[in-house]
Amino acid sequence: MITERLIMRMETEQRCGSNAVQKRYGIVEINSMETGAGKQESAERMDHRFEIVGIRLTTQAEPARRRKWYEGRPVFAAVLLSVIICGCLGCDLIMTKDPAFLDLENYNVSPCGEFLFGTDTMGRDIFSMIWYGGRVSLFIGIAATLLSTSAAIVFGAASGCAPDWADGLMMRMTEILLSVPGLLVVILLQAVLGKANVVSISFVIGITGWMGIAKVVRSEVRQIRNSEYVIASRCMGGGFFHILWKHLTPNFISSIMFMAVMNIRSAIVAESTLSFMGIGLPVDEITWGSMLSLSEQALLTNSWWIILIPGLFLIATLVCITSLGNYLRAGVNRGESNF
Repeated sequence: MITERLIMRMETEQRCGSNAVQKRYGIVEINSMETGAGKQESAERMDHRFEIVGIRLTTQAEPARRRKWYEGRPVFAAVLLSVIICGCLGCDLIMTKDPAFLDLENYNVSPCGEFLFGTDTMGRDIFSMIWYGGRVSLFIGIAATLLSTSAAIVFGAASGCAPDWADGLMMRMTEILLSVPGLLVVILLQAVLGKANVVSISFVIGITGWMGIAKVVRSEVRQIRNSEYVIASRCMGGGFFHILWKHLTPNFISSIMFMAVMNIRSAIVAESTLSFMGIGLPVDEITWGSMLSLSEQALLTNSWWIILIPGLFLIATLVCITSLGNYLRAGVNRGESNF
């Protein structure tokens, strides 16, 4: 009997215990579900407030394309200018006629097999005149530029190394000369010198075109005149021209290179303008400008080739020189922006 009662009591406690455990498990399950929902809501709130950083999907960058050597450079202008210069220098090898010979039987002949560019109003072969006259025009441009650049370097360096009062006086004089139209000064000086020739025209154009370069040289010299190597050279007895040639010029030559190239263009234009106006070189001195001076007679006789062909050569040369000058100026500006 006692054994049976003990067995029944144990079964009853087991049943009661299983119900309590079930209740407890149910509560725990509900609490765990509620806790999971709360975690989801808090995670969503966190997603709105914060952004997970670290590993991100990135697109694969394309490799940079290697620029070709001729991109961004005036290659066509350089080649065309080289062809024109080589043709002018070697004109004796390619001229088909004597450029100064007056063939009065064949005046105003249009371009043909015998006369490739035709003849002018005096019967001269324009093809031969183009190359021979181009040599003279280029000589005037280069000679005038060398003269103006040399004068600008000396004057600008002297102004940059001078005391403040002398520097101000020299710069005021330069600005006064810049305010006067250059063509008027050229005409005045040429009238003083007398009859125009290649040397006098080169001298007059060169001596009136140095002011702009001088101002740039002066600015550059004032920045580097107190450098250690300049002071050391001065202490060791170096003269003005020694310091200018050895220490100052190498530091500012790149800054004025494009201006010197532009001066060649300006000198050729000045010579052509003077010849076109009839106050430059005489007609028997063959240049591109003197060839264009016959434009009035060419228009009266309807000879378009007398104006068009020399004008095209002159414009092509000026455009090529301008392109090279702009490229040099861009290089200088790029170098200054890196400092």
